[in-house]
Amino acid sequence: MSDEISFPEIRESVRKLCANFPGAYWRGLDRERAYPTAFVARLTAEGFLSVLIPEEFGGSGLGLGAAVAVLEEVHRSGGNGGAAHAQMYTMGTLLRHGSDSQKWRYLPEIASGRLRLQAFGVTEPTSGTDTTRIQTFARRSVDGYIVNGQKIWISRAEHSDLLLLLARTTSRAEVKKSTDGMSVFLIDIAQAAGRGLTIRPIRTMINHATTELFFDELEVPADNLIGEEGSGFRYILDGMNAERILIAAECIGDGKFFIDRASAYARERSVFGRPIGENQGIQFPIARAHVQVSAAEEMVKKAAILFDAGKPCGTEANMAKLLASEASWFAADMCIQTHGGFGFAEEFDIERKFRETRLYQIAPISTNLILSHVATHVLGLPKSY
Repeated sequence: MSDEISFPEIRESVRKLCANFPGAYWRGLDRERAYPTAFVARLTAEGFLSVLIPEEFGGSGLGLGAAVAVLEEVHRSGGNGGAAHAQMYTMGTLLRHGSDSQKWRYLPEIASGRLRLQAFGVTEPTSGTDTTRIQTFARRSVDGYIVNGQKIWISRAEHSDLLLLLARTTSRAEVKKSTDGMSVFLIDIAQAAGRGLTIRPIRTMINHATTELFFDELEVPADNLIGEEGSGFRYILDGMNAERILIAAECIGDGKFFIDRASAYARERSVFGRPIGENQGIQFPIARAHVQVSAAEEMVKKAAILFDAGKPCGTEANMAKLLASEASWFAADMCIQTHGGFGFAEEFDIERKFRETRLYQIAPISTNLILSHVATHVLGLPKSY
């Protein structure tokens, strides 16, 4: 990749930052299911979470390629950007579709770190990835809206000041297109908690700070509506594309982490009087993982370039996420196999990263949904759902 795309200076700076947060730091958090507060504070202070915010609002004004570089290096270092990555893509809805007053009120605060916008409320228990069937509803009131409903798998809600919420403002039965009638609201979590919003943590196989949200007659001021009522689904699409590209970049970082660790171990580990890396049975899976990660990296780069150019990139974002997540998962399995029993030892960090990278086969969109998208929208096959 050219320097324009690879951002070597950003990568070097992120590597230096991550050196202060070694495996022991992440292992401790994993045991306690604790949030990496110190790590996120450093990322914020050094401007890495505001790279996509325009300079006029206090950010760096860079493109998605810069954010790709940040998150890839975090994951290659053995860390996990999932604690903060939504700060990068969630604010895009506010930036592109918010009013001037909303942007000036929130974006400088987000860029500085005084406010965190890290929670994205879309998924619901009964709708899954069929976003058009969400049931959380915001009805009009004298002063704004009253929200009732439920969301699930909403990560970082306990560690965010603001929540970007997608809710129906017109029922699905009353709209011509199923994607109409949904609106986006910016929720002040501190004000809402206990006054109609209940946050319930969900313990999972990884330390991902995910939650379930319950809305019971939550009052939302009219000023917190972003853009036009009923157009919310369209507003969040760009954010979803950015999310998929950035998570694909994290998978590339994971894949390189596993390849780095497996290669080093295969060179150093001696069995039967010679390094195990001399055996093709060890070499070939590592080499295949490298090939797969390298190919996936090119698709991530292509998707990021299209996104930054303002061109349609939904298919490329989906394909990047699929290829990268499958490449990282193959690399993870290969790394465990290369290390044998030591791959299961906590102190090697491999079993933790193994668990973490498995998530991206199903989130933020499942592999099967991506294949359905490609089959229908690229190959012209009949819609399967």
